[in-house]
Amino acid sequence: MTRRWRTVLLGALALTACTSVDGVTQGEVQAVLDTQTAAWNRGDLVAFVATYWDDPRLSFCGKTGVVRGRADLLATYQRGYPTPQARGKLSFELLEVRPLGAASALVLGRYAIARAAPASGFFTLVVERTATGLAITHDHTSGS
Repeated sequence: MTRRWRTVLLGALALTACTSVDGVTQGEVQAVLDTQTAAWNRGDLVAFVATYWDDPRLSFCGKTGVVRGRADLLATYQRGYPTPQARGKLSFELLEVRPLGAASALVLGRYAIARAAPASGFFTLVVERTATGLAITHDHTSGS
């Protein structure tokens, strides 16, 4: 290989490295939702909420308004779903994962809670890579 071609090849590799995006994948998002489902269905709301960003800027928008921070979100879930009968069995359907940048994505999905009074609806999440891994930084959930 000539010196010129080595230079071209190294330049192309450097450009590729600079422009590559380590995006959030659908598989990673599905893993977060699977973790949430398993935690919810075993009644472990602490583990369910552990998938959210541990930062006061975390936002959750639902039927009771906006909640900020993981501790307040946990308290909201504990008040709203205090018993196994209230929690029911949760399932998610992942509809779309749309990249928002190198380390974040917009997630659209549907949820269903099987119980005496079934519940279902849609959610929009923003997930981001944080210092501790992939986390939900914003959640807007609405019932149907």
